[in-house]
Amino acid sequence: MNDTLPEDTGYWQKLESIIRDLLGRYGYQEIRFPIVEKTELFKRSIGEVTDIVEKEMYTFADRNGDNLTLRPEGTAPCVRAAIQNGLLYNQVQRLWYMGPMFRHERPQKGRYRQFHQVGVETFGMASPDLDAELILMTARLWQQLGLNNVELQLNSLGTRESRAVYRKELVSYFAQHKDQLDEDSLRRLESNPLRILDTKNPALREVVAGAPKLMAHLDDESREHFVTLCGLLDDAGIAYRVNPCLVRGLDYYSRTVFEWVTDQLGAQGTICAGGRFDGLVEQLGGKATPSAGFAIGLERLLELVRENLPPENRPHIYLILVGEEAQKNGVLLAEQLRDAIPVLRIMTNCGGGSFKSQFKKADKCGAQLALVLGEDEVAQKTVGIKFLRGEHSQNQESLAQDDLPAWLAGKLDL
Repeated sequence: MNDTLPEDTGYWQKLESIIRDLLGRYGYQEIRFPIVEKTELFKRSIGEVTDIVEKEMYTFADRNGDNLTLRPEGTAPCVRAAIQNGLLYNQVQRLWYMGPMFRHERPQKGRYRQFHQVGVETFGMASPDLDAELILMTARLWQQLGLNNVELQLNSLGTRESRAVYRKELVSYFAQHKDQLDEDSLRRLESNPLRILDTKNPALREVVAGAPKLMAHLDDESREHFVTLCGLLDDAGIAYRVNPCLVRGLDYYSRTVFEWVTDQLGAQGTICAGGRFDGLVEQLGGKATPSAGFAIGLERLLELVRENLPPENRPHIYLILVGEEAQKNGVLLAEQLRDAIPVLRIMTNCGGGSFKSQFKKADKCGAQLALVLGEDEVAQKTVGIKFLRGEHSQNQESLAQDDLPAWLAGKLDL
């Protein structure tokens, strides 16, 4: 679990603001729910024989003896909140959330025990055009972030009923190859055999490749749903690869599943994953409701796009003040500028110091320019201006304080 230091929070804020803006443009609304939920919620939704529930959840008993868990993912809590607050009955919902999740995993590049996700969940829309909207929305996000080296992988898991038929055939196949399975796959053989298809063990690649294909066991409605989705993506110019081994690690998925993956992050290459979970609302006590969504791992995404993001929290201006009168007048000048230009970020030097030391602070904070106020400038009601970055960084000029707001609005990247 990591601290995020001030030098990094600006990049986080910029990424988060881009995502918030994009989701708003598609009509999605934010929902917030607790970090802690009842353990039973995740056992019922994710599945008791998944790695998350068996190995990775942070679970504890509170003072009342209730079993509670730090949320390892956001879909189940979002569904629980929507059911309890009456958001689903005869309604269509497009929701999103952002925040920390917790899994006790082996730390490695792009994977932490406290990690952050933005999640999108939709309710009340069963048709494949909604699946396409989710994928198109993520594709637009990658475009905005300048992210190119990502591949969309698609599959369909069909319905629970068609998957049960396929499961029997899969168990029969892997049972014939028991001597080739590793410990994890042997454990999953009876409990969750589809997860063997998603193994990361290269030694199992050949036996997995020979397994029966889920796509061949789809019911007609699921097959038509998938074909329509692929057609919509083709029409939109979205490239994809059908991956028959893509099954996702959570029990609640049905029909469409998808992942955006990259080869830039080593083994942890998935930056966005999602699909349909049409049976989950009913499974958690609500009325049957078609549902779909996705989650994006923000640590992994930020690692890929950080260099494309101007930090959100760097000041536009550092106000250098030398002399007692300058210190008095500088505080008032900064407030006047904030009133005149509400989006302006100004850092005022406090505690005195020489011109040289204050310029070092101005440069270190990342400001675009320094405003200089000394005794002469106070007397003449002017201010010195020096750009700290870019093509004008060698230029210095003086300006009347009354003219400063208009000048700044035309010169700064606000």
